[in-house]
Amino acid sequence: EGGPVFRPEREHAVLDRLLRLNHESNGEPLPDDHVTRIWREIFSSSRALQQPLRVAFLGPEGTFSHMAALDCLGHGINAVPHENFDAAFRSVAGGSCDLGLVPLENSLHGSIGQSFDLFSEYGFDMVFHLAANSDIASSHANPDVDLDATFLTTYRILKAMMKHQVKKIMFASTSAIYGQTGGAEVNENYGPLFPASHYGAGKLASEAFIASFVENYGIKAWITRFPNVCGERTTHGILHDFVKKLKKNPNELEVLGDGKQAKPYLYVKDLVEAILFVCRNSHERINFYNVGVEGQTSVTDIAHMVIKAMGLPAKIRYTGGDRGWIGDVPKFAYNLNKIHALGWKASITSDQAVEKAIRHILETDACSL
Repeated sequence: EGGPVFRPEREHAVLDRLLRLNHESNGEPLPDDHVTRIWREIFSSSRALQQPLRVAFLGPEGTFSHMAALDCLGHGINAVPHENFDAAFRSVAGGSCDLGLVPLENSLHGSIGQSFDLFSEYGFDMVFHLAANSDIASSHANPDVDLDATFLTTYRILKAMMKHQVKKIMFASTSAIYGQTGGAEVNENYGPLFPASHYGAGKLASEAFIASFVENYGIKAWITRFPNVCGERTTHGILHDFVKKLKKNPNELEVLGDGKQAKPYLYVKDLVEAILFVCRNSHERINFYNVGVEGQTSVTDIAHMVIKAMGLPAKIRYTGGDRGWIGDVPKFAYNLNKIHALGWKASITSDQAVEKAIRHILETDACSL
């Protein structure tokens, strides 16, 4: 009827109605995330038939920006790679692209100054703040790592939002804010909060400043607290460590601690789906959710999975102690009632996520060995 082809509010309304009908059906309903994924691609294909949605991203193909564009908008989009930030912004402003997706921060360099400079030139509706120090153990030797890369990144983003009147933020928080819980199942109201790592402290301080900015400057916030994440495009962590160790010594795998450490591992695509679901379906001034998967996977189980996947006869040697490093939380479990009530559940279990991530690392030689 001459209106815009891309109408996200209408797509969300249709999806909400489909989810309700799914649960009202006489048979066993499909999982909500399955319905969402199916219809996201239907919407994307429908748009492509009418007028392909052109999306600028910071290229080349395969980057996090490219993956996020496909996850948000489906595979029917025309994803257009750009060599730099300014080119992506100019494409959207000039009309050659309909939407753009670029990072504001990254885990290697912290703040991306050029992105902040462009706040003054172009308008933004919402910030998805995902960046922080990603190597938690490293900040034990140098706490400034998490002061700069975990807390001050958030503070600088909030200041930029205040200056340029951006009123919405999605913040990637963590289970590390809860500290040593003794393996007790924790919900969003658990307390007191005494983080065991500088990373957890930086994230908790970030949540506090987000809350004060909501109160003082009228912004709206979505906070997602997620546990260990595994899957495509990871660059480090226990799975990479085990693969590297076994490639150096196929006969023995050194495991830090006693191997009884157990945590939930969330598949990365489930995480992206959960973040978007929470943003679309919660409407308070501050919306905060534990995002995770039921069950945990122990370090010993992970060791056996990696050894089996690599087809090796390796024996496991434990270094001893109940944790792998200072600041580690050896046992952790989420209460997920709140996000389940909202309508989202992970599509695969913790063990399945780990197994899938191991296969990807080995198939792509992600450890570069």
